[in-house]
Amino acid sequence: MRLIGLTGGIGSGKSSVSAALARRGALVVDADAIVHELQRPGTEVFAEMVERFGAGIVAADGTLDRPAVAAIVFNDPQALSDLGSIVHPRVHAEIERRVSEAAGTDRVVVLDIPLLDRNGWPGLEGTIVVDLDPEVAVERLVAHRGFAEHDARARIANQVDRAERLRLADFVVDNSGSLEDLEAEVDRAWAWIESME
Repeated sequence: MRLIGLTGGIGSGKSSVSAALARRGALVVDADAIVHELQRPGTEVFAEMVERFGAGIVAADGTLDRPAVAAIVFNDPQALSDLGSIVHPRVHAEIERRVSEAAGTDRVVVLDIPLLDRNGWPGLEGTIVVDLDPEVAVERLVAHRGFAEHDARARIANQVDRAERLRLADFVVDNSGSLEDLEAEVDRAWAWIESME
């Protein structure tokens, strides 16, 4: 098993790179997808979040109202810390479980983890950072994901800064161009992974 980290700021296109690596044969362990699974109604995480943040974070259909959670935690450092203490240990345990299932195989396992640049992960053979000018990230978040500009800027400001993230990179995928350009960048990244001994 080759264990590769993948990270990038919000709006960087990390999910697109993750999907492209999966198409090339990687087993992707996606922390955001795991978070969504763990936050479904009926889970311990869901119950603890409602207990901490109130019934206002539950949508009319009984699922988690993610924008309501974001409105709370991205404006209150203590609330963000409390959310992390509820969610992160469970996500970490599930990632470990999925990685251990691939141990002893010849798979390329990509850990798609937004906070990899803050927390690291043991045993990585390399880290890919998806990079993009923050102004372009804001434009894409507004245009393609429906963010208000101030919200996009607040989330970017809440992350590790670009220079620090790039210092952690063993390989940088530049996502400032078109989708075709991105595919070429992912080809380069895949060749880099395959060149590892």
